[in-house]
Amino acid sequence: MANTYSQLNIHCVFAVKSRQSFLNKELLISLNKYISGIMKNKRLYPLAVNGWKDHIHIFFELNPNEKISDIIRVIKSQSSKWINDNKFIPGMFNWQEGYGAFSYSRSQRNDVIKYIENQEIHHKGTTFREEYLLLLKKFEIKFDDNYLFEFYD
Repeated sequence: MANTYSQLNIHCVFAVKSRQSFLNKELLISLNKYISGIMKNKRLYPLAVNGWKDHIHIFFELNPNEKISDIIRVIKSQSSKWINDNKFIPGMFNWQEGYGAFSYSRSQRNDVIKYIENQEIHHKGTTFREEYLLLLKKFEIKFDDNYLFEFYD
């Protein structure tokens, strides 16, 4: 009897709602661990989780029984609840609607992991808006400017 085998490497990006809810370095460290835990509980293999001030990148091996939209919905809802319950920021924390999802081959994994791990360095010269638009263009994804994240450059 044959089994099912897969290796689906997915890079997702989503953004913080509201300019006042920027992620600081200390919160990012805890948030990255929390999101990794959510993913492990869903039988996903987190490869890298990191962000910078107003957005998060997650890179993981997708379980073929899961839908990316369901995964992101769970990660966003559980992580925002965790941030609010622990009062890590003043006021209410929320993620913006939507996300970007991009697939990579096994041979690209190490480069994507390094890219995500080095977000602080990367964003010394690049805004989140520039970064996200480059990803959309690189993957030849057609988009409407009216339906992108709220950027705070």
